[in-house]
Amino acid sequence: MSSKVYIEPQVEQAMQQHGEATFPNECCGFLYGYEADGRRVITLSQVVDNSKEGDQRRRFEISPLDYMRAEQYALSNDTQLLGIYHSHPNHPAIASEHDLAKAMPFFSYVIISVMEGQYADIKSWKLRDEERQFAEEEVIIQQSVTQS
Repeated sequence: MSSKVYIEPQVEQAMQQHGEATFPNECCGFLYGYEADGRRVITLSQVVDNSKEGDQRRRFEISPLDYMRAEQYALSNDTQLLGIYHSHPNHPAIASEHDLAKAMPFFSYVIISVMEGQYADIKSWKLRDEERQFAEEEVIIQQSVTQS
């Protein structure tokens, strides 16, 4: 693991609650924060509708309009859109081939595992574009880090 992502506790709690509330379907949302001194800090999550047609138990999709709204939100609120989160119902928090196929460079892809309706685990993945593979980011749940 070469990189770390710091997630504030209220963000982890919001993702956990979202994943449990949508179980057995996948939930999804955006992650905002900042990067400073080589640290990526997630300070806010934003729920977004899973727009996947059909079975949402194994897939999620975010509409292009929702991506545009997320970018606009980041600009309007002096924050950065740093990633996306989604849940894996009854599966580990390990990025799938489908996740890899849809991934974009720069973003952190936080996956929460929800087993039988209960939050079980959290992991984060970042695309190594040159190899078109995911590298796991170490997740650190931490209170507010002073932004410099």
